[in-house]
Amino acid sequence: MKRIFFFLTVVALLVACADDESFSASPGLQLELPADTITLDTVFSQTASSTYTFWVHNRNSEGIRLQSVRLKRGNQTGFRVNIDGIYLDNANGSQTNDIEIRKNDSVLVFVEITPYETYRTEPESITDQLVFSLQSGVEQSICLQAWAWDAVKLYSPVIQSDSLIQSEKPLIVYGDFTVAEGATLTIKNTTLYFHDSAGMDVHGTLITDSCTMRGDRLDRMFAYLPYDRVSGQWRGVRFFSTSSDNVLINTEIRNSCQGLVCDSAAVDSMNLRLFMLQSVVHNTQGDGITLNNASAALIDCQITNALGHCVAVNGGYAEILYCTLAQFYPFSGGRGAALFFSNQISPLLSLTCDGSILTGYDDDVLMGVQSSTDKVFNYYFKHCLLRTPAVADDSAHFNDIIWESPTDSIQGKAHFIKIDEDNLDYDFHLDSLSTAVGLGCYR
Repeated sequence: MKRIFFFLTVVALLVACADDESFSASPGLQLELPADTITLDTVFSQTASSTYTFWVHNRNSEGIRLQSVRLKRGNQTGFRVNIDGIYLDNANGSQTNDIEIRKNDSVLVFVEITPYETYRTEPESITDQLVFSLQSGVEQSICLQAWAWDAVKLYSPVIQSDSLIQSEKPLIVYGDFTVAEGATLTIKNTTLYFHDSAGMDVHGTLITDSCTMRGDRLDRMFAYLPYDRVSGQWRGVRFFSTSSDNVLINTEIRNSCQGLVCDSAAVDSMNLRLFMLQSVVHNTQGDGITLNNASAALIDCQITNALGHCVAVNGGYAEILYCTLAQFYPFSGGRGAALFFSNQISPLLSLTCDGSILTGYDDDVLMGVQSSTDKVFNYYFKHCLLRTPAVADDSAHFNDIIWESPTDSIQGKAHFIKIDEDNLDYDFHLDSLSTAVGLGCYR
């Protein structure tokens, strides 16, 4: 009896295997493709994209043989495809042959692109067709689409003499971008894309107008999340002790490790080391702006969302006039204050905050630390909205203050048009119901 059962089992397995290996050339059998078009993100010319993947399914009751899978335009577009572990080799006409997909099975497709130069200043669409030729003679295809953007690549550039950069094309920076002592670099109407770990070191003077500094990832971490909303994409900007007379106007610095750091140097209230006007520092893994015994003025600026402090003033002179300091860094646990000030490193000769908004998630986003009574510790807030416990009878330090409380009907993120933590999407313009109308950089 056992022998009969064993014989029947073997027969059943053979029949099952034979059924699994049944292939049909019927024109009625087709593949299930994920979409008509697979869209990659914008990619800098001559730079490899991230790898995109998708599945191609055979939902039929019989297997399908593919005579070929090919890129319709061959090697003319820069797309590269791997299907079921087989690379569509350009030497073979950017195709592969004789792929089998069993019934209710699938194959995984990998797509990348390294686009060629387009010789245009704007991104240009690049398309190709990934064509599946079935044994039945049926052809199915998916459109592959990406955008190529010509850019100028800079490898550890050093500015030794006074220079002007004004570029219609984006600049990609690899390594350290250095402004040497005694040199002045002026950047106008230009976007700089810093590669991972790249940053700007200023020993001389930096002047910017209508400039953006950000990471060079143009793709997405997740379908809903562009890398441009993820902090820590590049190192940031550092002003060394020899640097002076830096002016940043209408400049945006975002998604860096540190935003701006001013090293300690001799201070002079009449000669600013850093002047910022109508500028933005947003979404940093460290402090947004660190001022170490510096003389600085921030006017009409947005400094927001830092894992460290949005602004840290460690001694020296600082003016913060009509600025929005909003601490809504999206990940809880250990985020810093909207404004930190101290005389621990150097005497705090003068900190003036006027017409500004200081708010955030925490109940207290204003942190002052007087570590030494032997050092000067001068600070003054007037005509501001402050999210900190109210201070009574201290007109020497606070005047005409809106003390924001967690119990207020309009408080924290309710002041602003958009604080979308799920998608890391923010708009710090004031809501019409905000009690801070008339304050901050978007008053």
